Amino acid sequence: MPAVYDDDNVFAKILRGTLPSHTVFEDEIALGFMDVMPRVDGHVLVIPKSPSRNLFDVSPKDLADLISRVQRVGLAARAAMRADGLTLQQFNEEAGGQVVFHLHFHLLPRHTGVAMRPAGGPMADQGLLGKQAERIRAALRGA
Repeated sequence: MPAVYDDDNVFAKILRGTLPSHTVFEDEIALGFMDVMPRVDGHVLVIPKSPSRNLFDVSPKDLADLISRVQRVGLAARAAMRADGLTLQQFNEEAGGQVVFHLHFHLLPRHTGVAMRPAGGPMADQGLLGKQAERIRAALRGA
């Protein structure tokens, strides 16, 4: 039996505006915002506005529309953070490492020789996240 989408998940609450976020990108298709427990500086999440649990239930059209936004935000995050590269992560179902059951892509700007912090903590300083978000928004405006 396929798992169902839970419209009370944390990302659905961010989409509804009942939880705050540091938004870097938004249009009719997607929302990009800072991860509150970043593994690297500039760690951004990009999610569809459509209620999709993960890769298994998103429509091919919604996924195609979303991936272009993932690329656009990834380019901006890499530029804003002056990174050497970018790690893109996406997890599906608990066995695949998914923790929040709303489709999302992790965009992690990477610097040569700098390891990622462990997953799951700690919460980042909100002021720092706000400054990083502004740098990424500025890079998006310049794109």
